Amino acid sequence: MLHFISLHCRMTGLISVLVGIVSITASTSARGQERGATSGGAVVVKVGKLSAPAPLEWKNEKPNNRLRSYQFRLLGEAGLADAEIAIYPESHPNPDVTFPRWQAQFIVPEGKTIDDISRKGTWDLPGAKAHYLDIQGTWKYRERPKDPTSKEMILENYRVIWVIVAEKEEATHIRFSGPAAVVDRYYKGFEQWLKSLK
Repeated sequence: MLHFISLHCRMTGLISVLVGIVSITASTSARGQERGATSGGAVVVKVGKLSAPAPLEWKNEKPNNRLRSYQFRLLGEAGLADAEIAIYPESHPNPDVTFPRWQAQFIVPEGKTIDDISRKGTWDLPGAKAHYLDIQGTWKYRERPKDPTSKEMILENYRVIWVIVAEKEEATHIRFSGPAAVVDRYYKGFEQWLKSLK
């Protein structure tokens, strides 16, 4: 009888452990789906009501601040720094207000205007419009642009592409930045990913 009780207790304990493992696995799986992980290793990036899987060459990272919903690292080459793609949900939808502020982060070469080193345009997406600003030159970078205590770094020959994906009720900002040669290398895939949002 005692042997039966002992065996029953051990079985009960084993069942409890198995239930716990299943619960943890299910919770982890749910978080993965919420973050957009797919079985193929790609990350489905949500941009407002739109979404598209990120290219596999984009290394998914934990966002380094709470304003970002996603952050990706794109490997540099020939001694150049990596590029970065950061996505900011719940942002300002009007490029007429936001673009001048972003342009002010670049040093304009003597004899030129900010428009000489900038390129603007739009792409139509399902139920949304993507406004982009593409600048190359010397970037006065701050990790937290609105924080005066954030250290400014002068980054020469950088290319930054800002995109505002504006929907009816919300907007998402996307920033693709890095050494010009590195951004050039990944630009085609970035544009294809943007245009695949649906």
